[in-house]
Amino acid sequence: MVKVLSIGAATQDILLQGGEAFKPWHHKGVQYERLPLGSKLEVDDIVFSTGGGACNAAVTFARQGLHSMFMGTIADDPAGHAVLKALDEDDVDTAHVSYDQKHGTGYSTILLAPNGERTVMVYRGASRYYQKKNFDLTGIEADWIYLSSMAGKMEIIDSIITQAARKHIKVAWNPGSGELKQPAKVKALLEDVTLLILNKEEMQKLVEGSTAEELARHALHYVDITIVSDGPHGAVAADGEKLVKAGMYEDVKVVDRLGAGDAFGSGFVASIARGKSLEEAVTFASANSTSVVTQLGAKAGILHQHARLHEMPLSISR
Repeated sequence: MVKVLSIGAATQDILLQGGEAFKPWHHKGVQYERLPLGSKLEVDDIVFSTGGGACNAAVTFARQGLHSMFMGTIADDPAGHAVLKALDEDDVDTAHVSYDQKHGTGYSTILLAPNGERTVMVYRGASRYYQKKNFDLTGIEADWIYLSSMAGKMEIIDSIITQAARKHIKVAWNPGSGELKQPAKVKALLEDVTLLILNKEEMQKLVEGSTAEELARHALHYVDITIVSDGPHGAVAADGEKLVKAGMYEDVKVVDRLGAGDAFGSGFVASIARGKSLEEAVTFASANSTSVVTQLGAKAGILHQHARLHEMPLSISR
């Protein structure tokens, strides 16, 4: 069984569906949610869930039949207990979780607009104060590491990637905003990264290119495999032998976009780790992301191993 270790954040999420209360307001080309001071706004529903990039990815790997492990930092508090319970329910190995004695588990409040967009208010808590000692890979056996946002802690990321290279563990990296503010440091580490996952705007912070195709080709100067997502315009994946352009998997009613990016990236990695082709990997990534946006929360819609997929628009070039 392929073993994948997901490293990064875990959070407790509370989702508030507001209906009219959170109806988007457009002003100068930007969408807002109005929260007038002193007002009392009715919400239609409340959903408690758990999330965090690595946490979400770990569930994708587990549901795809891989041996999934999670490494991250939480606190011994109700939110931390909820994170562990949810991971245990999906058979994710949580033996490598560390505990912060000073800060609480990360917590997010998500205000959901009727069109599926959202405003997220985040308390990162323990997921901001990572300590290098808690990310020691000694004794860990894994085929892949899925590395997500680490709050810009480049010293710790450097240590993780260096350890992985010494242990011949492949690394799939989905850098967060904190990392992408340090593009030179990110590029310096890509030599030991096998697979890079970013959206179009994020990839433009690392390489030149005006289209997802150009960006994917240029990213191959640094890594073996890359995938560049471009929202409703689909995605482009490349591995040096071929480039696959994908359109939209399916036009669905969007309920909640939370976790869509994590589902896409981890879905792609899960397929590649299982030896699937680039085309199969893009298709599953797109299907996984599409399924997630049809349900509330970042993990409810994550697909299981034997989910039936349909074909989607793909074009292949060499």
